Amino acid sequence: MQPYRVEIPQAAIDDLHERLANTRWPEELPGTGWDRGVPLAYLKELAEYWRTSYDWRATEAALNSHPQFVTEIDGATVYFLHVRSPEPGARPLLLTHAWPGSVAEFLDLIGPLSDPRAHGGDPADAFHLVIPALPGYGFSSPLRATGWDVPRMAQAWAELMRRLGYRDYIAQGGDAGAVISLALGTLDPENCAGVHVNMLMTFPSGDPAEFAALGEEDLARLGLLAKFDEELSGYMKLQQTRPQTVSYALTDSPVGQLAWIVEKYKEWSDSDKVPEDAISRDKILDAVSIYWLTATAGTSANFYYEGAAALRAIAAGEKPPPPAVPVGVAVFPRDIFQPVRSLADRDLPTLAHWTEFDRGGHFAALEQPEPLVGDIRSFARSLQPLER
Repeated sequence: MQPYRVEIPQAAIDDLHERLANTRWPEELPGTGWDRGVPLAYLKELAEYWRTSYDWRATEAALNSHPQFVTEIDGATVYFLHVRSPEPGARPLLLTHAWPGSVAEFLDLIGPLSDPRAHGGDPADAFHLVIPALPGYGFSSPLRATGWDVPRMAQAWAELMRRLGYRDYIAQGGDAGAVISLALGTLDPENCAGVHVNMLMTFPSGDPAEFAALGEEDLARLGLLAKFDEELSGYMKLQQTRPQTVSYALTDSPVGQLAWIVEKYKEWSDSDKVPEDAISRDKILDAVSIYWLTATAGTSANFYYEGAAALRAIAAGEKPPPPAVPVGVAVFPRDIFQPVRSLADRDLPTLAHWTEFDRGGHFAALEQPEPLVGDIRSFARSLQPLER
């Protein structure tokens, strides 16, 4: 393992600013709002803010204020933050991001999770934090081989925790980070004590009796899956099928990369008119900048290609093996994926913790960091230490 610092050359930032200034803008049909994608006026204003006001160096400094490392696992470069708690009895916690996120989305969680004493909390709730970037994402690049699907990433995370000397750890994540964390609870139960997720997908089996037992709210939650498939999943179908083709546009045009990502922050968050209703524009631009400055639009998209077959199998009723460890679920009401409790109980025999929040969406670490931290702590308190 080698120490690492994020040091983006000034020439790369100057090039970004020049490209933003020289953007070739499309026309827009009047009166369409967000219905057909990101509105032109909104994106122009946000791109100008990115060019003239956003401070990448501040985010770079925030990352560099924590210990960072790179190591090679299964032929892939893996970058991660490793923040050890000052509390000697702290438990290891592995935080996994997803697309279109990055390790930067956890920056505001690091202090409260690793040093609760300094943030008005109970030192018994402290964690040693491991926050890796997925292979092919951000500073875990370049990606040199195909085949990096969920099981392989989970195996890599198990190896990372082994190298760090951690057992009795908790895995946490949302979106793909949730799926990878659940896989860890299946393949590494000797070392993973529990899994906490802030996204859970629950699919009906097709049994009419199962549908008949669902209430109105549960049926509405399942209806969101249909809306996602019909209206909101265009990005996923492109990345599942032709990630290389879409990467050319996203790697060459910063405004293209910006639009591709900011649309998700609008549609998946607890926002009404603009994504900044839920997440600050600087936090949004942190993620966009990392994808842009590392040129990982294409390699990150490959994760969808690798997982396409498995996702189709799950939707068809073929369930992956459930975790053998306790599972905790935090449900935020404006997430695009709303789990049904009875279906979660069916799929997760070890489901031990369930919290429904009244605010927040898909990006819980950015939208509702304090409630998320509190729920992780609550779940961790319920876990028995693994036998040595």
